Amino acid sequence: MSGLILYDYFRSSASYRVRIGLNLKGVAYEQRKVNLVDGSQKADDYKALNPQGFVPMLVAGEKKITQSLAILDWLDARYDDPPFVPSDPDKRAHVLALATAVACDIHPLNNLRVLKYLKDPLGVSEGAKDEWYRHWVKEGFDALEAMAKPHAGAWLFGDAPTLADICLMPQLYNARRFSVPISDYPTLRRADETASGHPAFAAAHPDLQEQH
Repeated sequence: MSGLILYDYFRSSASYRVRIGLNLKGVAYEQRKVNLVDGSQKADDYKALNPQGFVPMLVAGEKKITQSLAILDWLDARYDDPPFVPSDPDKRAHVLALATAVACDIHPLNNLRVLKYLKDPLGVSEGAKDEWYRHWVKEGFDALEAMAKPHAGAWLFGDAPTLADICLMPQLYNARRFSVPISDYPTLRRADETASGHPAFAAAHPDLQEQH
């Protein structure tokens, strides 16, 4: 298989997840930036590759893999260590529930295209838009804290990083950008502190990416 190419944007939560996953697996990849702010994702040449016009997209030889959870699943199936989800069915279900609580419930309501649509054409004010963001993050974090707490360790589940942490870290980054208080979430904050000291997570941070 030829080298991997990741089409991403530095502040995209979904792209951030995939960068973490690639780093955890120790897989080399080339980054190609798609600027979501200037509309590069809507360009004909990009949509010819990815009809949804989203990031991330991972190109592996002739394969074009879209959707961050599908990319992470592909990486986990292809590269053994470290595993993103436990092999035990009960533990696996728990980790998937934590991950999808972020990726499927919190994030879709607050991604860039939704926020843009709220503002124009719906005419929602900047303040109301930010309050929308904070409301859904808080509601999601309230539930996630309660879900994770019984089985958390240094990480969101146990003492090794999982798909749950891969999904959580970008959401915490965005929560801070929008001034969402996180002091009420000790389990999430502990996982965040652990991840901040892990090279794979640290190297994927938006501040270390090419920002255009």
